[in-house]
Amino acid sequence: MSDAKSIGALNRLSAEERLEYVKLMLPPALFERFAINADDLTDSQGHSLYQWLGRDTSDVEITLHHQFGAPDPLAYFHLTDTISGQIHVLLSVINDPQSPRFDVDQMPDGTPTKFGIFQRNVEAEKAAFAAGLAPGQIRRGLRILRESVISFEKFIARLGHDMYFVEPLYYHNAVIFERYGFAYQQGRRWMQSLNTRFSDGGDAFLKLDGSTVFRAPLAAKTVRGRSWAIHDNVLGEPYTGVTMYKRVGQHAGITTFTGEGW
Repeated sequence: MSDAKSIGALNRLSAEERLEYVKLMLPPALFERFAINADDLTDSQGHSLYQWLGRDTSDVEITLHHQFGAPDPLAYFHLTDTISGQIHVLLSVINDPQSPRFDVDQMPDGTPTKFGIFQRNVEAEKAAFAAGLAPGQIRRGLRILRESVISFEKFIARLGHDMYFVEPLYYHNAVIFERYGFAYQQGRRWMQSLNTRFSDGGDAFLKLDGSTVFRAPLAAKTVRGRSWAIHDNVLGEPYTGVTMYKRVGQHAGITTFTGEGW
């Protein structure tokens, strides 16, 4: 395996060399569960199930499908190099492709919503909410985040790095990352302030008036409830400006959520 140190360097490798890095970042449970050939990421007919979308740049999108021609990826990563040469995860998703799909990522006419960031398909969001999903989820996850972090850190270590950065798109993402050992590069004080604002008597708590399904009073007590309320603009401002990082093999021990559960 070549000694690439960055996304830009990976983009310049051959397809065969890049494949070795991709296999490092994916948890083996995915291969076993969906009968994916772990050697070359193909199905039983020899169709390649993964795609590397990156040219001679510092940016790449990597997808893995559970079946050839499936409409949604089983796993998706959007990675880039930072100015200081670190690896930054702009988005990572591992879906259960066999679970019901909710079109929160597109309007009824097919216009992309960027998972509800640009615009919202509210009816799809209501259905996702009722099914127990969090904002931005088109399908439920596979609940293998611990294994995913372990595998991804093998990829990071192979690149010669001892840390990496992530961009949580929603409140619940940041809280989950905390639980798996991430720390804050920026946004920790804001996350702490949100905990206060959703506590009894806080301004966000007082706005949970049941005016929408995303603003039930009990939403203040849970991670998912707060995340939906924030997505529903209960704060009057978007969830943004949070960047986190993880040191390989270390747990930062940070907790900003003091509610009662998921």
